[in-house]
Amino acid sequence: MPLAIVQVDAFTAKPFAGNPAAVCVLPSARDAIWMQNVAREMNLSETAFLVRDGEAFHLRWFTPAVEVDLCGHATLASAHALWEDGHLKKGEQARFQTRSGLLTADRRAEWIEMDFPVNADAPADAPPGLGEALGAALQYVGRNKFDYIVEVESETALRNLKPNFTLLAEIPVRGVIVTARSETAGFDFVSRFFAPASGVNEDPVTGSAHCCLAPFWAKRLGKTEFTAYQASVRGGFVRVRLNGERCILAGQAVTVLRGELLD
Repeated sequence: MPLAIVQVDAFTAKPFAGNPAAVCVLPSARDAIWMQNVAREMNLSETAFLVRDGEAFHLRWFTPAVEVDLCGHATLASAHALWEDGHLKKGEQARFQTRSGLLTADRRAEWIEMDFPVNADAPADAPPGLGEALGAALQYVGRNKFDYIVEVESETALRNLKPNFTLLAEIPVRGVIVTARSETAGFDFVSRFFAPASGVNEDPVTGSAHCCLAPFWAKRLGKTEFTAYQASVRGGFVRVRLNGERCILAGQAVTVLRGELLD
């Protein structure tokens, strides 16, 4: 029986920007090999699979290469798809059981707010080859349980990065967050996210990285609410608010493609 699958651009209000994710709501659980094969076929930075369990949905995320423990944009895309396709009523909270615990999403007019765990970094030595791989001077290096975070001297330097992805893939983490203070009016900070070891050279917009970026910039800017821009080619906007040990991420989303899986 064919399975519906949709492609949603997350962290954008217009098609063909933000970060695309495929979303597939399954009638029952499928094995990880099948889900990985579908994700490889979709060839997006993430494909999300959901199975209803009472008032919540089990949610798993796969890149074309691996299953990941936390993903912001595919969670945003999943919530958007559940409301748009009638799996949830418009005012109903989306609740997800995941490898990172319970995550929730709520509609706020044209925005979707997600409640994620904070994932702060601690200062760390740069791993061998990191500076060479990024081709930039490293102002700060930290690490959390998923990623390295690197501050560079300016937004201009960040936008001009041309990483060596072969070298970056040798660093044994999910990815590398690169960030700088914003030089653009209306934004507090900018970032990019590189994850060749996870099968994604550059992720267009990375919600989960902002669970690290928020506490990082809170220490430096003396505030807890931010408007952020991820400066990939597609680009995307993220509103971020710290709430104790939780990080509230807000974004918009738009469906761009509907199809059927024949297997």
